[in-house]
Amino acid sequence: MVDLIAQFVDIFLHLDKHLNLIIQDYGGWTYLILFAVIFCETGLVVTPILPGDSLLFAAGALAASGPLSPMQLFLLLSVAAIAGDAVNYAAGRFVGPKVFHKDNVRFLNRKYLERTHQFYERHGGKTIILARFIPIIRTFAPFVAGIGSMTYLRFACYNVVGAIAWIAVFVFGGYYFGNLPVVRQNFTLVIIAIIIISIMPGVIEFIRHRRSRSQAVA
Repeated sequence: MVDLIAQFVDIFLHLDKHLNLIIQDYGGWTYLILFAVIFCETGLVVTPILPGDSLLFAAGALAASGPLSPMQLFLLLSVAAIAGDAVNYAAGRFVGPKVFHKDNVRFLNRKYLERTHQFYERHGGKTIILARFIPIIRTFAPFVAGIGSMTYLRFACYNVVGAIAWIAVFVFGGYYFGNLPVVRQNFTLVIIAIIIISIMPGVIEFIRHRRSRSQAVA
């Protein structure tokens, strides 16, 4: 188990090296592998720990040196991100009624479903777009939107905007900045910085929530 974790961390922090090996071994199939990772990270609730931001940045950096096409990456991975969230939303929409229609489900009832629906109708667009840039949360946001029965047309519009913005920021960010000497020489530190910056909004919100609860109790 420890070896598996260590291997995962190594892959996470040295995505550029591992991507290079994948390109050497699989050539054009690399696009399909990247598509699958992004689709699973956004579309499957059980795989939120897959690399997203850092993988996109590393892929963009490699595109700048020639093995990959930045425009093909942008188009293909945008489709993967949009499709992933759509599948996640559909799963939430399918599971939600089955869970919430039962009166004897502990901790869950119809009022929670109605409140979630109202929240996403008021703030859902901003939530879906901003969640794209927060690891873990971006995996659950479309699922919860589906459970809350957020109008699909409304969800789809924000899903497309959020996906395109997310892919563009990190792929083209990697393309234009990933091969700067200072970045290439400190690529592991850059990946760590991306991870930290990505999770900071969630950490800050968690701390604010805990403080609000403490003040309310006091």
